Amino acid sequence: MSPTETRYFDSFDGQRIAWRELGEGRPVVLIHGFFSDAQTNWLKYGHAAAIAAAGFRVIMPDLRAHGASARPHDASAYPPDALARDGHALVKHLGLSDYDLGGYSLGARTTVRMLATGATPRRVVIAGMGLDGITRADRRAGHFRNILTNLGKHERGSPEWLAEAFLKTTGGDPVALLGIIETFVGTPEAAIDAIVQPVLVVSGKDDDDNGSAPALADALPQARYVEVPGNHMSAVTKPELGQAIAAFLKG
Repeated sequence: MSPTETRYFDSFDGQRIAWRELGEGRPVVLIHGFFSDAQTNWLKYGHAAAIAAAGFRVIMPDLRAHGASARPHDASAYPPDALARDGHALVKHLGLSDYDLGGYSLGARTTVRMLATGATPRRVVIAGMGLDGITRADRRAGHFRNILTNLGKHERGSPEWLAEAFLKTTGGDPVALLGIIETFVGTPEAAIDAIVQPVLVVSGKDDDDNGSAPALADALPQARYVEVPGNHMSAVTKPELGQAIAAFLKG
C-alpha cells in the first residue's frame, strides 16, 4: 500500500495547499502538527497505513507554510483561523459530506477550530492536545517565536534545541512558520461543550505540552480518552497512536 502522488488545490485566498491520500473507503482528513508535515506525522511511522488498512481513505494535507504547501512570507497570508479555513476549503474541494476529521497537536487545534466554525464530521480525533492548548492557543506562542528567531543559539539538549533539530529534519521555513503563530485562535469551553460528535482524545503518557488531555476529554460531551506511550514528540513514532485512531474510527 503506497500513498498517491502529492496533489494541490488553491485555498480560500489562492494559496496553494498540498495533500496526499492513502487507502480507499470512508474519508478521514488528518492534519499534522506544527513544524511537521503529512509525511512525517502520518506516513513515516505507519499510522496512515494502519488507518487505511481498517477501511479508510486517509486524506492528509500539508498545512500552509509546511511540507509541499505554499510558504508565503507576506503577513497577509496568515489571518486568524487561516488553517481552519484551509481545512474547510479542502473539504469543499474534495466534495466531502460524510467524513471523519482529526489532527495531532496544531492539527488537533485546527480540527477543533473547524468544528467551531461549522465543520460536521461523523467522528473526531484530537491527538497530542490538552485543554489549555485549545482554550489558550497563545500559551506557547512565545516558546515557538523564541525557537524560530534564535536558531542556532539554543542550549544543546534543551526543548528549544530539540524542536530546532526536528525543524531541520522537515526542512521548515522559519519566516513562514512565524506567520503561522499569528493564525492561532483559542476556543472557549462553551464551544467545546457544543461539540456533539464522538471524539477520541489520544495523547502520550508523558505529554503535557498542551495541558491535560484527560481534562480535555472531560470537557467534551462525548469523548473517550486513550493513553499511548511517549511524550509529545515520541508518541508520533509509536504504532499505538495509529492503532488507537484506527480502532476508534472503525468502532
